Amino acid sequence: MTENEARGERIAPHPPELASPWRTDMRMALQDEARTFARDTVLPLADELDRQKGEMPRTLIDAMAEKGWFGITIPEQQGGLGLGVFEYCLVSEELARAWLSVGSILARGQGLGTQTLDPKRRADLLRRSARGQWIGSISLSEPDAGSDLAGVQTRAVRDGDVWRLTGTKRWAGFAKGANFVEVLARTRDPEPGESRSAGLEPFLVIKERDSFPPGMTGRVIDKIGYHGFETFELTLEDVRVPESDRLTGLYGDQGADADSGGFAAVQRGLNIARVHTAARAVGVARAAVEDSQAYLQERVQFGHPIGDFQALRFALADMAAEVAQARAFWHQVAHLLDQGEPAESESAMVKLLATEMAVRVTNQAMQLHGGNGYTTERRVERYWRDARLTTIFEGTSEIQRRIISDRMLPRAKT
Repeated sequence: MTENEARGERIAPHPPELASPWRTDMRMALQDEARTFARDTVLPLADELDRQKGEMPRTLIDAMAEKGWFGITIPEQQGGLGLGVFEYCLVSEELARAWLSVGSILARGQGLGTQTLDPKRRADLLRRSARGQWIGSISLSEPDAGSDLAGVQTRAVRDGDVWRLTGTKRWAGFAKGANFVEVLARTRDPEPGESRSAGLEPFLVIKERDSFPPGMTGRVIDKIGYHGFETFELTLEDVRVPESDRLTGLYGDQGADADSGGFAAVQRGLNIARVHTAARAVGVARAAVEDSQAYLQERVQFGHPIGDFQALRFALADMAAEVAQARAFWHQVAHLLDQGEPAESESAMVKLLATEMAVRVTNQAMQLHGGNGYTTERRVERYWRDARLTTIFEGTSEIQRRIISDRMLPRAKT
Protein backbone atom coordinates (compact mmCIF):
# COMPACT_ATOMS: atom_id res chain seq x y z
CA MET A 1 0.00 0.00 0.00
CA THR A 2 1.36 3.41 -0.95
CA GLU A 3 1.44 6.36 1.42
CA ASN A 4 -1.29 8.09 -0.58
CA GLU A 5 -3.49 5.00 -0.38
CA ALA A 6 -2.97 4.79 3.37
CA ARG A 7 -4.17 8.38 3.75
CA GLY A 8 -7.11 7.80 1.42
CA GLU A 9 -5.92 10.47 -1.00
CA ARG A 10 -6.65 10.39 -4.68
CA ILE A 11 -4.01 8.94 -6.95
CA ALA A 12 -3.61 10.75 -10.25
CA PRO A 13 -3.22 8.64 -13.41
CA HIS A 14 0.45 8.21 -14.20
CA PRO A 15 1.28 7.86 -17.92
CA PRO A 16 3.72 5.04 -18.71
CA GLU A 17 7.42 5.54 -19.19
CA LEU A 18 9.70 3.57 -21.46
CA ALA A 19 11.41 0.67 -19.75
CA SER A 20 14.63 -1.18 -20.52
CA PRO A 21 15.75 -2.20 -23.10
CA TRP A 22 13.84 0.41 -25.11
CA ARG A 23 14.62 3.36 -22.88
CA THR A 24 17.08 5.95 -24.17
CA ASP A 25 17.47 9.64 -23.37
CA MET A 26 16.44 10.57 -26.91
CA ARG A 27 13.28 8.46 -26.82
CA MET A 28 12.34 9.75 -23.38
CA ALA A 29 12.67 13.35 -24.58
CA LEU A 30 10.65 12.59 -27.73
CA GLN A 31 7.91 10.87 -25.71
CA ASP A 32 7.73 13.75 -23.25
CA GLU A 33 7.51 16.31 -26.06
CA ALA A 34 4.70 14.41 -27.77
CA ARG A 35 2.87 13.81 -24.48
CA THR A 36 2.95 17.50 -23.55
CA PHE A 37 1.80 18.54 -27.03
CA ALA A 38 -1.05 16.01 -26.94
CA ARG A 39 -2.23 17.14 -23.50
CA ASP A 40 -1.94 20.89 -23.95
CA THR A 41 -2.68 21.37 -27.66
CA VAL A 42 -4.49 18.34 -29.12
CA LEU A 43 -6.83 17.36 -26.29
CA PRO A 44 -8.61 20.75 -25.99
CA LEU A 45 -9.19 20.77 -29.76
CA ALA A 46 -10.50 17.21 -29.69
CA ASP A 47 -12.91 18.06 -26.86
CA GLU A 48 -14.27 20.97 -28.88
CA LEU A 49 -14.28 19.63 -32.43
CA ASP A 50 -14.97 15.90 -32.21
CA ARG A 51 -18.56 16.28 -31.06
CA GLN A 52 -19.10 18.62 -34.05
CA LYS A 53 -17.49 16.12 -36.45
CA GLY A 54 -15.06 18.96 -37.09
CA GLU A 55 -11.70 18.88 -38.84
CA MET A 56 -8.40 19.52 -37.15
CA PRO A 57 -7.18 23.03 -38.03
CA ARG A 58 -4.29 23.52 -40.42
CA THR A 59 -2.47 25.34 -37.61
CA LEU A 60 -2.31 22.05 -35.68
CA ILE A 61 -0.82 20.22 -38.67
CA ASP A 62 1.69 23.03 -39.14
CA ALA A 63 2.68 22.82 -35.46
CA MET A 64 3.42 19.10 -35.84
CA ALA A 65 5.37 19.84 -39.01
CA GLU A 66 7.54 22.33 -37.13
CA LYS A 67 8.50 19.57 -34.71
CA GLY A 68 9.63 17.41 -37.61
CA TRP A 69 7.11 14.66 -36.92
CA PHE A 70 6.10 14.20 -40.56
CA GLY A 71 9.68 13.16 -41.21
CA ILE A 72 10.36 10.88 -38.25
CA THR A 73 11.35 7.96 -40.52
CA ILE A 74 12.93 10.05 -43.29
CA PRO A 75 16.77 10.05 -43.37
CA GLU A 76 18.52 13.09 -41.96
CA GLN A 77 20.22 13.79 -45.30
CA GLN A 78 16.73 14.32 -46.75
CA GLY A 79 15.72 16.66 -43.95
CA GLY A 80 14.03 14.11 -41.69
CA LEU A 81 14.75 13.02 -38.14
CA GLY A 82 16.36 9.80 -39.32
CA LEU A 83 14.59 7.68 -36.71
CA GLY A 84 12.69 4.41 -36.95
CA VAL A 85 9.31 2.76 -36.77
CA PHE A 86 9.67 2.63 -32.98
CA GLU A 87 9.91 6.41 -32.62
CA TYR A 88 7.15 6.92 -35.22
CA CYS A 89 4.82 4.72 -33.17
CA LEU A 90 5.98 6.26 -29.89
CA VAL A 91 4.86 9.73 -31.00
CA SER A 92 1.66 8.37 -32.56
CA GLU A 93 0.59 6.61 -29.35
CA GLU A 94 0.84 9.87 -27.44
CA LEU A 95 -1.10 11.83 -30.06
CA ALA A 96 -3.78 9.13 -30.38
CA ARG A 97 -4.21 9.21 -26.60
CA ALA A 98 -5.67 12.69 -27.16
CA TRP A 99 -7.35 12.21 -30.58
CA LEU A 100 -6.98 9.17 -32.82
CA SER A 101 -7.03 11.12 -36.07
CA VAL A 102 -4.08 13.28 -34.99
CA GLY A 103 -2.04 10.15 -34.38
CA SER A 104 -3.08 9.04 -37.85
CA ILE A 105 -2.24 12.21 -39.78
CA LEU A 106 1.47 11.49 -39.33
CA ALA A 107 1.09 8.53 -41.72
CA ARG A 108 0.33 11.02 -44.48
CA GLY A 109 3.98 12.10 -44.29
CA GLN A 110 6.96 9.79 -43.64
CA GLY A 111 7.93 9.80 -47.32
CA LEU A 112 4.49 8.89 -48.65
CA GLY A 113 4.10 9.92 -52.28
CA THR A 114 7.82 10.29 -52.93
CA GLN A 115 8.67 7.06 -54.80
CA THR A 116 8.74 8.62 -58.25
CA LEU A 117 10.80 7.20 -61.11
CA ASP A 118 13.17 10.20 -61.08
CA PRO A 119 15.67 9.91 -58.16
CA LYS A 120 16.34 13.67 -58.09
CA ARG A 121 12.63 14.44 -57.84
CA ARG A 122 12.24 11.72 -55.23
CA ALA A 123 14.86 13.41 -53.04
CA ASP A 124 13.12 16.79 -53.39
CA LEU A 125 9.76 15.31 -52.42
CA LEU A 126 11.31 13.59 -49.42
CA ARG A 127 12.54 16.94 -48.15
CA ARG A 128 9.06 18.41 -48.63
CA SER A 129 7.51 15.42 -46.87
CA ALA A 130 9.87 15.83 -43.91
CA ARG A 131 8.82 19.49 -43.60
CA GLY A 132 5.11 18.60 -43.62
CA GLN A 133 4.66 20.29 -46.99
CA TRP A 134 3.87 17.07 -48.88
CA ILE A 135 0.98 15.44 -47.02
CA GLY A 136 -1.09 12.89 -48.87
CA SER A 137 -4.09 10.62 -48.92
CA ILE A 138 -3.93 6.90 -49.66
CA SER A 139 -6.62 5.55 -51.97
CA LEU A 140 -6.37 1.77 -52.11
CA SER A 141 -9.83 0.39 -51.31
CA GLU A 142 -12.89 0.37 -53.53
CA PRO A 143 -16.59 -0.38 -52.94
CA ASP A 144 -15.88 -4.03 -53.89
CA ALA A 145 -12.21 -4.26 -52.90
CA GLY A 146 -11.22 -3.72 -49.30
CA SER A 147 -9.08 -6.33 -47.60
CA ASP A 148 -8.77 -8.03 -51.00
CA LEU A 149 -6.61 -5.38 -52.65
CA ALA A 150 -5.92 -7.70 -55.56
CA GLY A 151 -9.57 -7.14 -56.50
CA VAL A 152 -8.98 -3.46 -57.36
CA GLN A 153 -10.72 -2.58 -60.63
CA THR A 154 -9.86 1.11 -61.09
CA ARG A 155 -8.20 1.26 -64.51
CA ALA A 156 -5.09 3.08 -65.64
CA VAL A 157 -4.81 3.19 -69.43
CA ARG A 158 -1.63 4.53 -71.01
CA ASP A 159 -1.95 7.22 -73.67
CA GLY A 160 1.57 8.19 -74.74
CA ASP A 161 3.31 9.75 -71.75
CA VAL A 162 0.04 10.02 -69.79
CA TRP A 163 -2.03 7.52 -67.84
CA ARG A 164 -5.81 7.95 -67.72
CA LEU A 165 -7.40 6.73 -64.47
CA THR A 166 -11.06 5.74 -64.24
CA GLY A 167 -12.90 4.09 -61.37
CA THR A 168 -14.28 4.50 -57.85
CA LYS A 169 -12.17 4.52 -54.69
CA ARG A 170 -13.44 4.40 -51.10
CA TRP A 171 -12.11 5.31 -47.66
CA ALA A 172 -9.72 8.02 -48.85
CA GLY A 173 -9.04 9.91 -45.63
CA PHE A 174 -7.94 13.56 -45.84
CA ALA A 175 -8.27 13.41 -49.63
CA LYS A 176 -9.47 16.98 -50.06
CA GLY A 177 -6.98 18.63 -47.70
CA ALA A 178 -3.99 16.71 -49.04
CA ASN A 179 -1.32 17.77 -51.53
CA PHE A 180 -1.79 14.53 -53.46
CA VAL A 181 -3.77 11.30 -53.57
CA GLU A 182 -2.03 7.97 -54.14
CA VAL A 183 -4.30 5.77 -56.23
CA LEU A 184 -3.84 2.04 -56.66
CA ALA A 185 -5.00 1.14 -60.17
CA ARG A 186 -4.87 -1.77 -62.60
CA THR A 187 -2.73 -1.27 -65.69
CA ARG A 188 -3.51 -4.73 -67.11
CA ASP A 189 -5.26 -7.98 -66.29
CA PRO A 190 -3.17 -10.84 -64.89
CA GLU A 191 -1.87 -13.39 -67.37
CA PRO A 192 -2.72 -17.08 -66.87
CA GLY A 193 -0.65 -18.41 -63.97
CA GLU A 194 0.15 -14.93 -62.60
CA SER A 195 -0.87 -13.64 -59.20
CA ARG A 196 -4.18 -11.76 -59.08
CA SER A 197 -2.19 -8.70 -58.01
CA ALA A 198 -0.21 -8.61 -61.27
CA GLY A 199 -0.82 -5.36 -63.11
CA LEU A 200 -1.57 -3.24 -60.05
CA GLU A 201 0.46 -0.04 -59.76
CA PRO A 202 0.25 3.08 -57.54
CA PHE A 203 -0.10 6.51 -59.17
CA LEU A 204 0.48 9.98 -57.79
CA VAL A 205 -2.44 12.35 -58.41
CA ILE A 206 -1.13 15.81 -57.57
CA LYS A 207 -3.66 18.42 -56.50
CA GLU A 208 -4.17 21.69 -54.68
CA ARG A 209 -5.08 21.61 -51.02
CA ASP A 210 -8.81 21.80 -50.27
CA SER A 211 -9.87 20.94 -53.81
CA PHE A 212 -9.94 18.01 -56.22
CA PRO A 213 -8.11 17.85 -59.57
CA PRO A 214 -9.91 17.70 -62.95
CA GLY A 215 -11.77 14.43 -63.35
CA MET A 216 -11.91 13.63 -59.62
CA THR A 217 -14.93 14.24 -57.39
CA GLY A 218 -15.42 13.32 -53.77
CA ARG A 219 -18.39 12.42 -51.57
CA VAL A 220 -17.90 12.70 -47.81
CA ILE A 221 -18.57 9.42 -45.96
CA ASP A 222 -20.55 10.08 -42.77
CA LYS A 223 -18.61 8.23 -40.05
CA ILE A 224 -19.66 7.59 -36.46
CA GLY A 225 -16.13 8.33 -35.22
CA TYR A 226 -12.56 8.99 -36.33
CA HIS A 227 -13.35 12.67 -36.71
CA GLY A 228 -10.68 15.28 -37.24
CA PHE A 229 -10.50 14.90 -40.99
CA GLU A 230 -13.02 13.95 -43.65
CA THR A 231 -13.04 10.59 -45.42
CA PHE A 232 -14.18 10.35 -49.02
CA GLU A 233 -15.50 8.09 -51.71
CA LEU A 234 -13.73 9.27 -54.86
CA THR A 235 -14.96 9.04 -58.43
CA LEU A 236 -12.26 9.18 -61.10
CA GLU A 237 -13.29 9.94 -64.67
CA ASP A 238 -10.32 10.15 -67.02
CA VAL A 239 -7.95 11.61 -64.42
CA ARG A 240 -4.69 12.32 -66.23
CA VAL A 241 -1.43 11.30 -64.57
CA PRO A 242 1.94 11.69 -66.34
CA GLU A 243 4.24 8.67 -66.59
CA SER A 244 6.65 10.51 -64.29
CA ASP A 245 4.01 10.23 -61.55
CA ARG A 246 3.73 6.46 -61.69
CA LEU A 247 5.18 5.28 -58.40
CA THR A 248 7.34 2.38 -57.29
CA GLY A 249 5.72 1.87 -53.88
CA LEU A 250 3.58 3.21 -51.06
CA TYR A 251 3.92 4.12 -47.38
CA GLY A 252 7.32 5.77 -47.71
CA ASP A 253 9.09 2.43 -48.24
CA GLN A 254 12.73 3.31 -48.88
CA GLY A 255 14.04 -0.26 -48.67
CA ALA A 256 16.28 -2.04 -51.13
CA ASP A 257 13.28 -3.66 -52.80
CA ALA A 258 11.37 -0.43 -53.35
CA ASP A 259 11.64 -0.79 -57.11
CA SER A 260 10.55 -4.43 -57.25
CA GLY A 261 6.90 -3.71 -57.89
CA GLY A 262 4.13 -1.44 -56.63
CA PHE A 263 1.86 -4.06 -55.12
CA ALA A 264 4.69 -5.77 -53.23
CA ALA A 265 5.66 -2.40 -51.74
CA VAL A 266 2.05 -1.90 -50.65
CA GLN A 267 2.20 -5.18 -48.74
CA ARG A 268 5.50 -4.24 -47.06
CA GLY A 269 4.12 -0.88 -46.08
CA LEU A 270 1.09 -2.51 -44.53
CA ASN A 271 3.33 -4.25 -41.98
CA ILE A 272 4.47 -0.84 -40.75
CA ALA A 273 0.92 0.47 -40.88
CA ARG A 274 -0.30 -2.42 -38.73
CA VAL A 275 2.15 -1.85 -35.90
CA HIS A 276 1.38 1.87 -36.19
CA THR A 277 -2.32 1.01 -35.79
CA ALA A 278 -1.49 -1.09 -32.73
CA ALA A 279 0.29 1.88 -31.15
CA ARG A 280 -2.65 4.16 -31.90
CA ALA A 281 -5.06 1.62 -30.41
CA VAL A 282 -2.91 1.49 -27.27
CA GLY A 283 -3.09 5.28 -27.06
CA VAL A 284 -6.89 5.28 -27.22
CA ALA A 285 -7.19 2.45 -24.68
CA ARG A 286 -4.72 4.15 -22.36
CA ALA A 287 -6.88 7.26 -22.42
CA ALA A 288 -9.85 5.17 -21.33
CA VAL A 289 -7.87 3.65 -18.45
CA GLU A 290 -6.55 6.99 -17.23
CA ASP A 291 -9.96 8.66 -17.40
CA SER A 292 -11.56 5.68 -15.63
CA GLN A 293 -8.97 5.78 -12.86
CA ALA A 294 -9.84 9.41 -12.21
CA TYR A 295 -13.60 8.83 -12.45
CA LEU A 296 -13.62 5.91 -10.00
CA GLN A 297 -12.15 8.24 -7.38
CA GLU A 298 -14.44 11.13 -8.27
CA ARG A 299 -17.86 9.42 -8.44
CA VAL A 300 -19.49 8.77 -5.03
CA GLN A 301 -22.30 6.26 -4.46
CA PHE A 302 -23.60 4.76 -1.21
CA GLY A 303 -21.29 7.10 0.68
CA HIS A 304 -18.09 5.87 -0.99
CA PRO A 305 -16.09 6.62 -4.12
CA ILE A 306 -17.08 3.83 -6.51
CA GLY A 307 -13.41 2.94 -6.73
CA ASP A 308 -13.80 1.43 -3.24
CA PHE A 309 -15.87 -1.41 -4.69
CA GLN A 310 -13.75 -4.43 -5.46
CA ALA A 311 -15.54 -5.39 -8.69
CA LEU A 312 -14.74 -2.00 -10.21
CA ARG A 313 -11.18 -2.00 -8.89
CA PHE A 314 -10.56 -5.39 -10.49
CA ALA A 315 -12.08 -4.25 -13.79
CA LEU A 316 -9.68 -1.31 -13.87
CA ALA A 317 -6.76 -3.61 -13.04
CA ASP A 318 -7.63 -5.91 -15.96
CA MET A 319 -7.87 -2.91 -18.30
CA ALA A 320 -4.48 -1.57 -17.23
CA ALA A 321 -2.84 -4.98 -17.61
CA GLU A 322 -4.19 -5.46 -21.14
CA VAL A 323 -2.97 -2.03 -22.23
CA ALA A 324 0.50 -2.67 -20.79
CA GLN A 325 0.67 -6.04 -22.55
CA ALA A 326 -0.25 -4.55 -25.94
CA ARG A 327 2.25 -1.72 -25.51
CA ALA A 328 5.08 -4.13 -24.77
CA PHE A 329 4.15 -6.11 -27.88
CA TRP A 330 4.17 -3.13 -30.25
CA HIS A 331 7.54 -2.10 -28.81
CA GLN A 332 8.91 -5.51 -29.75
CA VAL A 333 7.44 -5.60 -33.27
CA ALA A 334 8.52 -2.04 -34.07
CA HIS A 335 12.04 -3.02 -33.02
CA LEU A 336 11.96 -6.03 -35.38
CA LEU A 337 10.92 -3.82 -38.29
CA ASP A 338 13.71 -1.37 -37.48
CA GLN A 339 16.14 -4.28 -37.56
CA GLY A 340 15.06 -5.05 -41.11
CA GLU A 341 12.94 -8.07 -40.28
CA PRO A 342 9.77 -8.46 -42.37
CA ALA A 343 7.84 -9.37 -39.21
CA GLU A 344 4.71 -10.08 -41.23
CA SER A 345 3.15 -12.50 -38.74
CA GLU A 346 4.20 -10.37 -35.78
CA SER A 347 2.73 -7.22 -37.34
CA ALA A 348 -0.56 -9.03 -37.90
CA MET A 349 -0.50 -10.41 -34.35
CA VAL A 350 0.11 -7.07 -32.66
CA LYS A 351 -2.50 -5.36 -34.80
CA LEU A 352 -5.03 -8.07 -33.94
CA LEU A 353 -4.36 -8.15 -30.20
CA ALA A 354 -3.95 -4.41 -29.61
CA THR A 355 -7.07 -3.35 -31.51
CA GLU A 356 -9.33 -6.03 -30.05
CA MET A 357 -7.96 -5.03 -26.64
CA ALA A 358 -8.85 -1.38 -27.30
CA VAL A 359 -12.45 -2.32 -28.06
CA ARG A 360 -12.74 -4.31 -24.82
CA VAL A 361 -11.06 -1.68 -22.67
CA THR A 362 -13.03 1.28 -24.01
CA ASN A 363 -16.26 -0.70 -23.68
CA GLN A 364 -15.43 -1.49 -20.04
CA ALA A 365 -14.59 2.18 -19.49
CA MET A 366 -18.05 3.11 -20.72
CA GLN A 367 -19.52 0.67 -18.19
CA LEU A 368 -17.43 2.08 -15.35
CA HIS A 369 -18.66 5.57 -16.21
CA GLY A 370 -22.28 4.40 -16.10
CA GLY A 371 -24.83 6.81 -17.54
CA ASN A 372 -22.26 9.58 -17.62
CA GLY A 373 -20.24 7.56 -20.09
CA TYR A 374 -23.13 7.54 -22.54
CA THR A 375 -23.01 11.31 -22.94
CA THR A 376 -20.76 13.63 -24.89
CA GLU A 377 -19.94 15.33 -21.57
CA ARG A 378 -17.24 12.68 -21.02
CA ARG A 379 -14.43 11.76 -23.39
CA VAL A 380 -14.92 8.04 -22.91
CA GLU A 381 -17.61 7.81 -25.61
CA ARG A 382 -15.11 9.23 -28.10
CA TYR A 383 -12.54 6.61 -27.17
CA TRP A 384 -15.20 3.91 -27.55
CA ARG A 385 -16.20 5.07 -31.04
CA ASP A 386 -12.62 5.48 -32.24
CA ALA A 387 -11.38 2.17 -30.83
CA ARG A 388 -14.02 0.29 -32.79
CA LEU A 389 -12.51 1.43 -36.08
CA THR A 390 -9.04 0.15 -35.26
CA THR A 391 -10.20 -3.46 -35.69
CA ILE A 392 -11.30 -2.62 -39.25
CA PHE A 393 -8.80 -0.34 -41.00
CA GLU A 394 -5.35 -1.47 -42.12
CA GLY A 395 -6.84 -4.95 -42.45
CA THR A 396 -9.70 -6.32 -40.37
CA SER A 397 -9.16 -8.63 -37.41
CA GLU A 398 -10.30 -11.50 -39.63
CA ILE A 399 -7.60 -10.67 -42.18
CA GLN A 400 -4.97 -10.60 -39.44
CA ARG A 401 -6.09 -14.04 -38.29
CA ARG A 402 -5.81 -15.30 -41.85
CA ILE A 403 -2.28 -13.92 -42.21
CA ILE A 404 -1.21 -15.56 -38.96
CA SER A 405 -2.86 -18.92 -39.58
CA ASP A 406 -1.64 -19.14 -43.20
CA ARG A 407 1.92 -19.09 -41.88
CA MET A 408 1.16 -21.79 -39.36
CA LEU A 409 -0.92 -24.24 -41.40
CA PRO A 410 -0.97 -25.40 -45.03
CA ARG A 411 -3.86 -24.24 -47.19
CA ALA A 412 -5.62 -26.66 -49.53
CA LYS A 413 -4.83 -25.97 -53.19
CA THR A 414 -7.73 -25.09 -55.46
